[in-house]
Amino acid sequence: MTPTPWRPAAALALALTLGGCVIAPLGPRHGAYGYDDGPVVDAEPPPPRYEAAPGAPGPGHVWIGGYWAWQLGRHVWIGGRWALPPAGHLWVPGLWQRHDRGWRWRDGHWRRR
Repeated sequence: MTPTPWRPAAALALALTLGGCVIAPLGPRHGAYGYDDGPVVDAEPPPPRYEAAPGAPGPGHVWIGGYWAWQLGRHVWIGGRWALPPAGHLWVPGLWQRHDRGWRWRDGHWRRR
């Protein structure tokens, strides 16, 4: 089959479009809005930082407090944010849990009421 002139151009356009995309697995999910178990690290997380929540951007928004994430071999503070909950859901904050080999992060998630 002889290639048509548009195929190389389409392939090039697709490659340029997807060139910056990163596809990563989601990991084990628990429920429709469940949590992910993070890596086990040997460094205990620092105490949570106090954050004064700024005014809500609108009615029904929920403040999701900041947390210590594990990035590039160290704990990094990720600041809080406002979010609109899915209908009938509550926010369950993430937390670091003691693990037999160190500490494991459990993502915050939305839980049905």
